[in-house]
Amino acid sequence: MLYHLFDYLQQSTDLPGAGLFQYISFRAAAAAVLSLLVSIGIGRRIIEWLQLKQVGEVVRDLGLEGQMQKQGTPTMGGIIILSAILVPTLLLADLSNVYIQCMVLVTVLLGSIGFIDDYIKVFKKNKEGLAGRFKVIGQIGASLLVASMLFWNPQVRVKELVPANSTEAVAQQLEDTDGDGFVRLERRSQKTTIPFVKDNEFDYAKLTDWATENPWARFAMFALIVTFIVTAVSNGANLTDGMDGLATGTSAIAGLTLAILAYVSGNAVFSDYLNVLFIPDSGELVVFISAFVGACVGFLWYNAYPAQVFMGDTGSLALGGIIATFAIAIRKELLIPVLCGIFLIENLSVVLQVAWFRHTKRKYGEGRRIFKMAPLHHHYQKSGLPESKITARFWIVGILLAVITIVTLKVR
Repeated sequence: MLYHLFDYLQQSTDLPGAGLFQYISFRAAAAAVLSLLVSIGIGRRIIEWLQLKQVGEVVRDLGLEGQMQKQGTPTMGGIIILSAILVPTLLLADLSNVYIQCMVLVTVLLGSIGFIDDYIKVFKKNKEGLAGRFKVIGQIGASLLVASMLFWNPQVRVKELVPANSTEAVAQQLEDTDGDGFVRLERRSQKTTIPFVKDNEFDYAKLTDWATENPWARFAMFALIVTFIVTAVSNGANLTDGMDGLATGTSAIAGLTLAILAYVSGNAVFSDYLNVLFIPDSGELVVFISAFVGACVGFLWYNAYPAQVFMGDTGSLALGGIIATFAIAIRKELLIPVLCGIFLIENLSVVLQVAWFRHTKRKYGEGRRIFKMAPLHHHYQKSGLPESKITARFWIVGILLAVITIVTLKVR
């Protein structure tokens, strides 16, 4: 809103400083600071309100050290995170930008699904929360909306090198100013980035072009990929949210990395220098992800060990969905297994534990386990490591994975 106000003032008046809001770097910094202040500022009030309403965590005794001390700690703190993301975004981002609209949509939708789940657990006293099938249906619905916006909206385009004598280049009368036989052409494309590969672009259209060039077939394939990624990452974040500050800190690290990738992808100079896909208008996403990082860091003020509040599914589902959708929007979704390695290993630990338990139960008559407890962080907790040390070590691994992710811009 402020962006549009100052944009109007710049065009219609000579108000000093109005043009400052045209700079993404300024608005991104302002969004980070504002989200941090919002999360810290409203956090205390929301925690007190949750305590007043007796919205406390119901903890089952799993034999973990310090676990029962968390009984009654306020949950649904994801409201703090979502507020701290949305307020700066609505104030400082260009709301006419399709990428911003997409991110706001997925934040609200997945946050709402998580809120309903938490509400049923806390207020309806139903430990199971929202039925799994309804949660999955909600995630799929949000994913399909994201896929639709990113596939059909004409604003979603890439600018890539094509031969100067190609049909499209000739039709648009593009000139080869460098004399290298190539020109930059802006067009709609389903291309994405493959990490660690020299010619690191893959076109999803190739998955269906062998059978048909029908756009609906291409959309169906793209929607399937988006649904899988968003659902997997949001569930991974949900599973990681089992220790004080673990999911929050890991998400902040991933968010900061995505901010760098988005800035590079949305900047013509840097994308050309690093030879990555230039995505027009995607630079605006830096404002959103800055608010995301600020919100996570601000929430850590209350969520760090020992936590005064838990985010609940309200926060964890939204955090994972935001990271997944953001990566898809900047064509870096194939980097998610590296960037979100913590979420991935947490997911895999649960899948492997359940699969092996069922297999051995059928084969030997009794279920056996790979880990002492899943998700993986509880395995280390069962092994006697303090919760704060496990969280810190997971953060260190997350930072290492973030560095590797950024290095893929040059190492191919």
